[in-house]
Amino acid sequence: MTPQRVPLLASVVVLFAAACTTATDHDGAAPTTATAPTPGATAATTPATTPAAPTSDALVEGSWRATYGWAVPATPARVTHEVRVPVTPAPGEPLPVLVEVRVGDHPAEGFSRISFAFRGPTPSYQVGYVPQVVTEGRGAPVELPGTAYLSVRFDPAQAHDARGAGTADVPPSRIGYPTLRGWAAAGDFEGHLSFGLGLRPPAGGTLPVRLGESTRPDGTHVVAVDVRRG
Repeated sequence: MTPQRVPLLASVVVLFAAACTTATDHDGAAPTTATAPTPGATAATTPATTPAAPTSDALVEGSWRATYGWAVPATPARVTHEVRVPVTPAPGEPLPVLVEVRVGDHPAEGFSRISFAFRGPTPSYQVGYVPQVVTEGRGAPVELPGTAYLSVRFDPAQAHDARGAGTADVPPSRIGYPTLRGWAAAGDFEGHLSFGLGLRPPAGGTLPVRLGESTRPDGTHVVAVDVRRG
């Protein structure tokens, strides 16, 4: 089945229209020894609103594993998962569906996190620094706070249902943590779902990032992007 095509502008709008509560991050485990794949990543942005309140929630032990260790991706870091489309027979969703975005600040561990939860299998994803986050399809600039930008892309994946309505609960776009300042949707188009992160490194430049995955008890698959706090 061919991934559903939804106009880019409409899909970005419906994603943010789905936001009704601010979710904080509970997925993951304290840093452990992990082998990092080859570095890489990209970025995206979103208009700022009310900052998310910092949280000191303890990280949950469980299935969390690092898929890219702490490093500055010189080229986009990509983690590949084989996804057979459609993931559910019609009239079910043909692709993994984004159901939630969470943010969390973890001062004791020295990082802030944004995580993306999917119903269905974990899609492939790619994260890397870019000079400017742009939208899928049109390539329009995406506004983000900060001085450095990460592009986060998932495929195949979607954040809308069969009617075009947004499927994800999302936090405010302005995060306001020490270095992870904000996020934005950058597209939901032909099976490509992308976001931008706005960062503010203490002395300019870039910050090390870490990627990880976990599975919640309800079967939801989570991809986390961690950013050093300083």
